[in-house]
Order: sequence, then C-alpha cells, then structure tokens
Amino acid sequence: MDGNGRTCRLLTKILLAQIGLKTFNLFSFENYYNKNVTQYFQNVGVKGNYYDLVNQTDFTTWLEYFTEGIIDELLRVKKILMTSIISPKTELQPYHQKILDFIKDKGFITNKDYVQMTNRAKATRALDFKKLLKMKLIIRKGKGKATYYKLWS
Repeated sequence: MDGNGRTCRLLTKILLAQIGLKTFNLFSFENYYNKNVTQYFQNVGVKGNYYDLVNQTDFTTWLEYFTEGIIDELLRVKKILMTSIISPKTELQPYHQKILDFIKDKGFITNKDYVQMTNRAKATRALDFKKLLKMKLIIRKGKGKATYYKLWS
C-alpha cells in the first residue's frame, strides 16, 4: 500500500527463512518482478492513503501475482541447480551409493567393508572415498588401518 515493494519482498524472504526455506543465497524476487514491470504495477499499483484503502482493497490479485513470482523464481533456480548439480564431479555412481547406504545402515564403513561389497581395486576404492569426502557426504575418522568413514553431520 505504501509503495515499498522492496521492503515487502525482504520481509517475505525473512518469513520464508523462519519456516525453513532459506532463499537468500538462491535467488532474488527482483528477477521476476523486473522482467514483468508492467504486470507488477498492474497488480501492486494501488495508490492512496493506506488507512483509506486498507478495508476496501481486495489483495487477492496481488497475492496471486506475488506467489507466481516466488514459484517462477524457485522453478528457475531448480532448473539451474539440476544442470549444475549433475556433472562428473558431483554425479554419484552406484558404488558410491553403496557406501552411503552401508553407512546409513551400520553407522560407519571401513575399507575392509567396502572390499567385501565390491571388486574395485585398492586405488579406485581410495578415489571413491576421496570423492565422497570432497563432496562432504562423509567424514574420515581414525588413522591407518583403523580408518573408518561416517556420514557428514
């Protein structure tokens, strides 16, 4: 009502963060609204004194438009994430998933456990653990033959 859309969008991001959807590093509502400036002002452009308008204004159109902006941005970010997440550096192979499933089931995994699960060479097994460590999916505990891996917490 008072024309301060940026403040409203910031407060919306804060409310979303409080319910667990922390969007600050993902997107800006401004992307959607800047692409649709005419539509923005058609839906948000109520002019006048707030106290004169508050009881006679139907906010349905504005809420629908604002919600469309949130959904549009989330879908845009999802598309970007899906293309950037899956790459040779981040794609998990079935043998990586076996390691993670074993840890979820037993609480930890050792190299000896992994030997019994797969016929991969020692150097290749080390690379498998290294990839999961680098992706921060697991953490290494112990040293030498006492080394074991747990899920990243």
